[in-house]
Amino acid sequence: MRKNVDVDKPWHKSIPFAQGVVVEGRLLITSGVTARGPDGNLIGAGDIRTQMEQCFANLGDVLEAAGCGFGDVVKYVMYTTDIEAFSANADVYRSHFVGRPASTLVEVSRLVDPDMSVEIECVVKLPEATNE
Repeated sequence: MRKNVDVDKPWHKSIPFAQGVVVEGRLLITSGVTARGPDGNLIGAGDIRTQMEQCFANLGDVLEAAGCGFGDVVKYVMYTTDIEAFSANADVYRSHFVGRPASTLVEVSRLVDPDMSVEIECVVKLPEATNE
């Protein structure tokens, strides 16, 4: 079961996320995912859009490994060192907001690597386990 909680306010219809999401069942809570490539090195230093895309690609790998996808995400928490630049690239995250998950976006002074601009974590409702 998944149910979005929305308040009846006109501006809520224009945002890609819900005010809340009610779920039951098994959950996956990810760690913060950054824009590291397969070798562990940062991808996109100085390019927030490239870092956002890499973060979502890496998050997609975590979701796939857990047997789910972006449509199962019920909440995102996104951290950035430049909220204006992040917001200017909203199409990147909007394309991953399947089913209008809850969301939080926070500007921070820095992340673990001084060249990192983005870190994303999420809460996911896992599909029901099957008995195979």
